[in-house]
Amino acid sequence: MIEQFAIKDFLFKWVGRPTEGLDDFLPLEYTESVFAKMEAKQVTALLINGDEHFRYATISEDNQIVIGVVDSNKELMHRIISLDEILIGKHL
Repeated sequence: MIEQFAIKDFLFKWVGRPTEGLDDFLPLEYTESVFAKMEAKQVTALLINGDEHFRYATISEDNQIVIGVVDSNKELMHRIISLDEILIGKHL
Protein backbone atom coordinates (compact mmCIF):
# COMPACT_ATOMS: atom_id res chain seq x y z
CA MET A 1 0.00 0.00 0.00
CA ILE A 2 2.82 2.42 0.80
CA GLU A 3 4.33 1.88 -2.65
CA GLN A 4 0.95 2.51 -4.30
CA PHE A 5 0.43 5.77 -2.41
CA ALA A 6 3.98 6.92 -3.15
CA ILE A 7 3.58 6.29 -6.88
CA LYS A 8 0.15 7.93 -7.01
CA ASP A 9 1.43 10.95 -5.07
CA PHE A 10 4.37 11.31 -7.45
CA LEU A 11 2.14 11.00 -10.53
CA PHE A 12 -0.39 13.50 -9.13
CA LYS A 13 2.38 16.07 -8.79
CA TRP A 14 4.04 15.03 -12.08
CA VAL A 15 0.90 15.65 -14.17
CA GLY A 16 0.38 19.05 -12.56
CA ARG A 17 -2.03 18.36 -9.69
CA PRO A 18 -5.23 18.06 -11.76
CA THR A 19 -8.25 19.59 -10.04
CA GLU A 20 -10.40 16.55 -10.82
CA GLY A 21 -7.89 14.34 -9.01
CA LEU A 22 -5.58 11.70 -10.36
CA ASP A 23 -8.14 8.89 -10.46
CA ASP A 24 -10.36 10.82 -12.87
CA PHE A 25 -7.51 12.28 -14.90
CA LEU A 26 -5.39 9.12 -15.09
CA PRO A 27 -7.19 6.00 -13.84
CA LEU A 28 -4.64 3.57 -12.43
CA GLU A 29 -4.75 -0.02 -11.28
CA TYR A 30 -2.25 -1.80 -9.04
CA THR A 31 -0.93 -4.94 -10.76
CA GLU A 32 1.70 -7.51 -9.89
CA SER A 33 1.94 -9.53 -13.12
CA VAL A 34 5.72 -9.36 -13.54
CA PHE A 35 6.48 -6.69 -10.97
CA ALA A 36 4.35 -4.39 -8.83
CA LYS A 37 3.24 -1.26 -10.66
CA MET A 38 0.48 1.30 -11.02
CA GLU A 39 -0.80 0.72 -14.54
CA ALA A 40 -3.14 2.77 -16.72
CA LYS A 41 -6.53 1.01 -16.75
CA GLN A 42 -7.06 1.67 -20.43
CA VAL A 43 -5.19 3.22 -23.31
CA THR A 44 -4.63 6.66 -21.97
CA ALA A 45 -4.53 10.00 -23.71
CA LEU A 46 -1.70 11.15 -21.44
CA LEU A 47 1.07 11.98 -23.86
CA ILE A 48 4.66 12.45 -22.77
CA ASN A 49 7.01 14.33 -25.11
CA GLY A 50 4.35 14.51 -27.80
CA ASP A 51 4.18 10.92 -29.02
CA GLU A 52 4.67 8.63 -26.02
CA HIS A 53 1.63 7.22 -24.20
CA PHE A 54 1.85 6.61 -20.45
CA ARG A 55 1.43 2.91 -19.53
CA TYR A 56 2.65 2.46 -15.95
CA ALA A 57 4.84 3.65 -13.10
CA THR A 58 6.72 1.69 -10.47
CA ILE A 59 9.46 2.13 -7.88
CA SER A 60 12.75 0.29 -8.38
CA GLU A 61 14.82 -1.38 -5.67
CA ASP A 62 17.03 1.74 -5.77
CA ASN A 63 14.01 3.97 -4.96
CA GLN A 64 13.82 5.35 -8.48
CA ILE A 65 10.53 6.05 -10.20
CA VAL A 66 10.33 4.11 -13.45
CA ILE A 67 7.72 5.25 -15.96
CA GLY A 68 6.81 2.95 -18.84
CA VAL A 69 5.62 4.60 -22.05
CA VAL A 70 4.69 3.29 -25.49
CA ASP A 71 6.17 5.31 -28.34
CA SER A 72 4.69 5.97 -31.79
CA ASN A 73 6.24 2.70 -33.04
CA LYS A 74 4.36 0.79 -30.28
CA GLU A 75 7.64 0.04 -28.49
CA LEU A 76 7.83 0.09 -24.70
CA MET A 77 10.34 2.61 -23.39
CA HIS A 78 11.25 3.64 -19.87
CA ARG A 79 12.00 6.91 -18.14
CA ILE A 80 13.90 6.65 -14.87
CA ILE A 81 13.66 9.44 -12.32
CA SER A 82 16.09 9.26 -9.40
CA LEU A 83 15.22 10.01 -5.79
CA ASP A 84 17.54 13.03 -5.99
CA GLU A 85 15.54 14.44 -8.93
CA ILE A 86 12.32 13.87 -7.01
CA LEU A 87 13.61 15.64 -3.91
CA ILE A 88 14.80 18.73 -5.76
CA GLY A 89 11.80 18.80 -8.09
CA LYS A 90 13.91 18.54 -11.25
CA HIS A 91 11.47 16.08 -12.87
CA LEU A 92 8.46 18.42 -12.68
